[in-house]
Amino acid sequence: MALTGTIVNGMMIIIGTVIGLFLQNIDEKYKETALNAVGLAVILIGFQMAFEVNQIIIVILSLMFGGILGEVFKLEDRLNQFGDRVGQLISKKSVDQRISQGFITASLIFVIGAMGIVGALDSGLRYDHSILYTKSILDGFTSMILTTTLGIGVGLSVFPVVIYQGAIALLAVVIYRYVPEAFLDLWIVDMTATGGLMIAAIGFNMLGMTKIRIANLIPALLIVTVLLVGYQFIS
Repeated sequence: MALTGTIVNGMMIIIGTVIGLFLQNIDEKYKETALNAVGLAVILIGFQMAFEVNQIIIVILSLMFGGILGEVFKLEDRLNQFGDRVGQLISKKSVDQRISQGFITASLIFVIGAMGIVGALDSGLRYDHSILYTKSILDGFTSMILTTTLGIGVGLSVFPVVIYQGAIALLAVVIYRYVPEAFLDLWIVDMTATGGLMIAAIGFNMLGMTKIRIANLIPALLIVTVLLVGYQFIS
């Protein structure tokens, strides 16, 4: 089944979130230290991804124009509103402002990266789920740690993860049939690099060093594709 790896990935995120919820009732100073540790780790992950860049100018332009589009469509505000509505459903007394932060942070960490793309392609083409199984373990552990500080919003990331990876797995045959492998390799590298910088920005936000509106940069992931197609056309 093409979706087995994706389903397991989603289940591990949920399991990690549930475990993390039971670990929330610890002293605030421990939470703060844990959050700082996670923030540093997130920065490291982001930079590791970003350093694999192939076309740096494409990454820069994608982030710049993607950020402009995000500001125009107010993606950050819309996702925060979504998180607030979920918070109201969970607790009628007050809105947990961390829900939207947890949702955005976890979604970007779990969705962006070569493991998700390559793993989903392997699942769809060869029914080989080994990469996604490995990713599932990592995501489950990460979701547990994030949930202890960012709350239940981390669990909501299961929806974009399942939709994104599931779509790639189901369309894997079509992708390989119509997309040249050389272009696909370049796309994975530059999209991962673009996403890596966004993930690094999440880490800086978690440490309180910056207040970057990460969600407004999401369109950059689409612009990478457009610019790479244009680059391949003129080169």
